[in-house]
Amino acid sequence: MNKTYLYPYSSAEARERNELSLWRESHKANIACRDAIEDAIRRSFDGMHLDKDCTTPVLDEYGYKRTAWVLANTLHELKWDGRFSPANKQWAERRYIPQDERHNAAITVRSHPAVLDGFVSFYRKAVQALNLFGAEHCVGDRAEQDFTGKVLVLSPDTLKESCWSQADQLWYARSGFGCEPHSSGRAVFATCLSDGETARWNREDFIGVLDEKYLPDWAREKLMELTAPRQEEPAAGEMKLE
Repeated sequence: MNKTYLYPYSSAEARERNELSLWRESHKANIACRDAIEDAIRRSFDGMHLDKDCTTPVLDEYGYKRTAWVLANTLHELKWDGRFSPANKQWAERRYIPQDERHNAAITVRSHPAVLDGFVSFYRKAVQALNLFGAEHCVGDRAEQDFTGKVLVLSPDTLKESCWSQADQLWYARSGFGCEPHSSGRAVFATCLSDGETARWNREDFIGVLDEKYLPDWAREKLMELTAPRQEEPAAGEMKLE
C-alpha cells in the first residue's frame, strides 16, 4: 500500500502551517490514486457491467482512506450530476474535503459518472465488509453526551488501516475535560477494551457512545473487569478477612 501521508488540509492551510512539502506529496499520491481508479474502471467495465472486484487493485495500492478521499472529492465536484445515486452523494457529503478549487479539480475522477457511481458503491461495500462500527451503532446526541464511564467508538479515520477492526475501535472513557460536552478541553483519557492499552485522544476522534446492544461478548467481559470495584488492601496491622 502507498505509505504517503494523506494530508488533510488545503494547500493554503499547508502554506500557513509551513507543511507544503507534505501537501505536495499527498496531492501527488491523490492524483496517482485518481489515475488508478480510472484505469481500474477501464479494465473492469465490459460496456454493460462493472466487475465487482474492480476496487481491489486500487485499495491494495492506495488504501481505503486515500481512495475515499478521491472518490468523495469527485462527488463533491460533480454534485450537480444526477447520474450519481442519492446514497453515494450522501456518503460523500459526510466526508470533509477542504475547499481547494484548482487542486480539487485535479483529483476528480474523469470516468463516465454512471460507471463511476458503480465503483463508489463497490467501494462502500468493501468497507462494510470490514464490519467496523459506525455512527449507526451509536446512541444519543454526541454533542450533548458526557463520555465519562462510557464505551466509545473510535473513528476509523483516526486509526491506521492496519488497525481497522472492531477490537481497536472500542475504548472505555475514564476521564479528561474532553469527556464533558461543552468543555473547552479536548482530551479524553481512555482504555482500549481489547488489549488494555491506555491513551489520550481528542473528543472529536470518537464517533460516539456505543449502543449497548452492539457490545460484543468479549468486550462486555473486559468492561466488567475494568469497572469491577477494587478491594482495598488492609491497613498495616489490620487482619485480612478471608
